[in-house]
Amino acid sequence: MPIVDHATRLITCKLVYYGPGRSGKTTNLMYLHDALPSEQVGSLTSLATRRDRTLFFDYLPVDLGTVGAYHVRFQLYTVPGQPYYKAIRQLVLQGADGIVFVADSQRSRWDDNIESLQDMHANLAEHGVDARALPIVLQYNKQDLPASLVASVDELSAALNFRGVPEFAADATQGTGVFDTLRALGTRVMKRLGAEEGGAGSSRAA
Repeated sequence: MPIVDHATRLITCKLVYYGPGRSGKTTNLMYLHDALPSEQVGSLTSLATRRDRTLFFDYLPVDLGTVGAYHVRFQLYTVPGQPYYKAIRQLVLQGADGIVFVADSQRSRWDDNIESLQDMHANLAEHGVDARALPIVLQYNKQDLPASLVASVDELSAALNFRGVPEFAADATQGTGVFDTLRALGTRVMKRLGAEEGGAGSSRAA
């Protein structure tokens, strides 16, 4: 749920990058943090686990407009993808206003993608969230690898994108598709905020 600070006229929304371990969630955030203008982003914070990391930083975009008289700030988070970090994923996912599901395009990770997507829906349901009402976009990362190793966008879409949400081919190490993915999710979150009755007034105040 968005957090509204009426004194500063700022709405803070939480965007979570979800997906199987090593799919490129951390790479997405690191690329974004390095490439975005320094005046628009906060410090990149890393919470290290034994085999994975949870990253987050604040981002105040200037090109997505406002909601009424309110600016919108995004907090971008990753979740650790390894199966034994389920409790951490549930915690990070709580209160998410939008999700990027980062799939690993390698054919060897096909089952991991499906299991992670199912895990995401199950965790949302435990928080009482209907995934159909939440802004979600899909990113098919590692499309730069040899064609013999990766599933095509059409194949991945047929397996994962049963809701028909925006989807993007990506190479997060080089930044291909990274900004398009974030912009699509940010736009959907902004649209949802604008559609809520009373705009900022309908969200939880800080």
